[in-house]
Amino acid sequence: MRNEELTAVQKNALSVLRQRSEIANGASPALALLRRTYGHAEFRGAQRDVIEHVSAGGDALVLMPTGGGKSLCYQIPALLREGAGVVVSPLIALMQDQVAALTQLGVRAAALNSAVDAEEARRIEQALATGRLDLVYVAPERLTTPRFLALLERTKIALFAIDEAHCVSQWGHDFRPEYLQLSLLHERYADVPRIALTATADPQTRAEIVARLRLEAARVFVSSFDRPNIRYTIVDKADARNQLLCFIRQEHAGHAGIVYCLTRRKVDETCAWLIEHGVRALPYHAGMDSATRSAHQARFQRDDGIVIVATIAFGMGIDKPDVRFVAHLDLPKSIEGYYQETGRAGRDGLPADAWMSYGLADVVQQRRLIERSDASDEYKRVSSAKLEALLGLCETAGCRRVRLLAYFGEASAACGNCDTCIDPPETWDATEAARKALSAIYRTGQRFGAVHLIDVLRGRKNERVLQWAHDRLGVFGIGADLDDAAWRSVFRQLVTLGLARVDHDAHGGLKLTACSRAVLKGEVPVQMRRVVTRPTPLPKAKAESFAHLPPTAAQRLQRLKEWRLAEARAQAVPAFVILHDSTLMEIARRRPPDLSALASIAGIGARKLERYGVALLQAVADD
Repeated sequence: MRNEELTAVQKNALSVLRQRSEIANGASPALALLRRTYGHAEFRGAQRDVIEHVSAGGDALVLMPTGGGKSLCYQIPALLREGAGVVVSPLIALMQDQVAALTQLGVRAAALNSAVDAEEARRIEQALATGRLDLVYVAPERLTTPRFLALLERTKIALFAIDEAHCVSQWGHDFRPEYLQLSLLHERYADVPRIALTATADPQTRAEIVARLRLEAARVFVSSFDRPNIRYTIVDKADARNQLLCFIRQEHAGHAGIVYCLTRRKVDETCAWLIEHGVRALPYHAGMDSATRSAHQARFQRDDGIVIVATIAFGMGIDKPDVRFVAHLDLPKSIEGYYQETGRAGRDGLPADAWMSYGLADVVQQRRLIERSDASDEYKRVSSAKLEALLGLCETAGCRRVRLLAYFGEASAACGNCDTCIDPPETWDATEAARKALSAIYRTGQRFGAVHLIDVLRGRKNERVLQWAHDRLGVFGIGADLDDAAWRSVFRQLVTLGLARVDHDAHGGLKLTACSRAVLKGEVPVQMRRVVTRPTPLPKAKAESFAHLPPTAAQRLQRLKEWRLAEARAQAVPAFVILHDSTLMEIARRRPPDLSALASIAGIGARKLERYGVALLQAVADD
């Protein structure tokens, strides 16, 4: 095609796209904007109600799962209302990705943070004050400075959006003290609508968000917390690194993923071990210099198939939609933390995995951290209750998703997409095993950990058993009928059930509790989950929507990804900012013959059609 012919086709396609979004065709202003700018035909879930409420000037608290479309809930009202939307965001990386994505859509957006030099900051401030920005992202500590507040006084403000609002909660997993100052928005700008958004908030955290941000009059929108595309799997920890490697190789070879570890040392060791075994992995933790951390995060964002091994310092600012798995090698602190971290998988709606290995040492470690912290007794009590809820999720014999959603106050049915649904665990009468284990704890002096107690029960005459003469006890060898994995499960569940406790003043030794006596006397039966050692991961529970493309479509998809990668590198932005995988897959599947057909695919708005349409058609034309 000649250039003038391409221009004519582009204009025709844009005209078609505009016609589809015209209010005269029955669409509201918000829906017309969604179709024209974002390239989506309809709103999802509660998006429409939230957007209409905030656009009309109302305050809102929005609880919506990761990947549920929270950003649209403030972006569209900001574009519809007069003035600029001011978005409070906690991390630079999150701001940068959001601004890059909005710029691709033709939205005038910028971020003010420590990564912006003084000259650029002045330019952004001037653009904001003179009405030449639609959205500006700012960190909470900058928003509350006299300089920025003075700038807001000269600016027409459409709304305030407080993203990651759970950061205001001192009981939350990601508390940010600077968020406590955001109540000034209510005091100084009572007529400007405020919308607070989070993907993670139990009832206690919700109440604290409302109180601390002065949102008592706000309308609360609670979407389902369910992420049906995520499969939850929790395995009994045996050899965690090998279990992880098996999972990656058999389920997610070549896929992007996140592996969470509790300590910096474990991050480094796990990352080096994965690299040694052929996994493209990078470490990330606060002990690394900022330049290296930034470089690793940028590679993870922009390259395909990188596995990042990190502490929980990594993640909140990650907007990468094609993370196919999140793995935990250590137990998180709470269900909120677990939900937030696993929610970084599958943001594009395609199948993803949340995998965790879990053992008694994890329980001991987390309880030790709570007991030895300098926090108040009330904080320790709340932290212990949150840990107990997480242990209940780990030990349940029922659907994990039902247990997870129940924590957030949501009723649900068995999902068919977690390990306990796909391969239901057996329960067994563990009364006799529990009595033997409790007897071993008592007879050895209530000072030894599970490893030593298992050696005693299984009748091993090793150096430590002989040193303490525990081979002469009546409990020596009475547990030879169960293997090590089964006994580890028994001791772990005894602790979870409150029948034994960890004595942190005795180097993690196990002690009896007030409830132990009734079990030892045979007055109370004990049911436990039976440990299952799986040599391979579970079979896929649900077919991947786009996994089985015909060969020609798969070739098209590969060409589209190569084009996208080159385009992303040329613009120095993450690949997903150009177009999401789901959009490329649909283009590859449908092979649109012209720009008008391309415009009907979700994710192709007016600006992207105009900017990339011809290149996309050329990429799928050569079969």
